Amino acid sequence: MKRSLPFVVVGLVAAVTLISSTVFFRAKKAAQQAALAAGILLPAAGGHSLGADNAAVTLEEFGDYQCPPCAGVSGALHEMEKEFQPDLKIVFRNFPLPVHAHAQQAALVAEAAGLQGKFWEMHDLLYAQQSRWSVASEVDGMFNSYAAMIGLDLARFKKDLESNEVRQLIGSDQKRGLSAGVEKTPSIFVNGHVIPPAALNPVGLRNAVEAEKSKNSAN
Repeated sequence: MKRSLPFVVVGLVAAVTLISSTVFFRAKKAAQQAALAAGILLPAAGGHSLGADNAAVTLEEFGDYQCPPCAGVSGALHEMEKEFQPDLKIVFRNFPLPVHAHAQQAALVAEAAGLQGKFWEMHDLLYAQQSRWSVASEVDGMFNSYAAMIGLDLARFKKDLESNEVRQLIGSDQKRGLSAGVEKTPSIFVNGHVIPPAALNPVGLRNAVEAEKSKNSAN
């Protein structure tokens, strides 16, 4: 009996750990489902961010690089990130739409740049040059030139474009967007609350951030 006691204890500990993990996972999943049912997108890891992690307000965008309205709000979001510091964190997630011929490739380009620490430089350049590459029949040469413009290691950049890692990053963003009911871009959430289409403009977004900032200051 004495010899078997340690094995019994180990077995009991393993069983308790398994049960606790299962309960925790189910509770977390239930909380996420309840939040989504209430129209609230809970914070999650991943994406690319600007601003402090402990900011009072988080603005999360699901964007497509070939989407003209996304290009329209990108500059305003950068200005807001500076204006509202240290109270605003901006998170960008890829959500390339099938209707746009080059959107998936552009997302791969941005994520490949991100692997060299230059996601935002490529993000901004893709939107700034959107009117040129979005109407091109062949974009590889243009995207390679953008990579050179921001100082990327081109050999590594081309290799990363073909990697599973960048595809998984984009897939993870898309999965989160679909779980939140995202169907078009830009789709923007401020502290988990979706911004209605009519407010997807600099004034509407600024007002939404101001409202959340004031709400948090009052609490």
